[in-house]
Amino acid sequence: MQRDQIALPFQWPVADRDEDFLVSDANRLAFTHFTRWSHWPVMATLLTGPRKSGRSLLAQIFARKTSGRVLDQVEDRDEEELFHAWNDAQARRRPLVMIGTAPPPAWTIGLPDLASRIAATPQVAIAEPDDELISQLIVKLLADRGIAAPPDLPEFLVPRIERSYVAIQQVVDVLDRDILANRKRMSLAAARHALQEAGLIRRAQRRA
Repeated sequence: MQRDQIALPFQWPVADRDEDFLVSDANRLAFTHFTRWSHWPVMATLLTGPRKSGRSLLAQIFARKTSGRVLDQVEDRDEEELFHAWNDAQARRRPLVMIGTAPPPAWTIGLPDLASRIAATPQVAIAEPDDELISQLIVKLLADRGIAAPPDLPEFLVPRIERSYVAIQQVVDVLDRDILANRKRMSLAAARHALQEAGLIRRAQRRA
């Protein structure tokens, strides 16, 4: 693993180390944004992205390094809480990371003072995974469960599975269950069969 890679999180196992967040073009802008936090115009950032994309892990790693604070699922939080947290971050000069699925206007802010503060806050997003990240995540997440992926498995799966972090998690879960049920080493043929049975892979399409 290269030194500039830290890795995207999933529920199993719990990941909270720098090396547990993998960086690719899908999340490089977000990662770089947090390395340059001293240049933020305010001591807060709104981080958005798909489910399972590593939003919380990236924020937690950053908060640990900077003694900052993380507020997850901001769309569902009390607006007064967000307002006071934003003000406290400025007063204490301790960065605040607010995590959501999408920025406003995808979620409505009714408190005018909070709306003005969010409007002044930098916003950065993690995109759906690219081919590089899909490949790396499949190998890493299987390895985290003690499963050695066949060398040709990532190349086989990339054009066949849905391009989402949730789909990657589902693939790993199915392969993990298949290994436990059959108590054997994983092969490409066995992985293909298990994922076809689960309806998680499709026929590869020729790329332009």
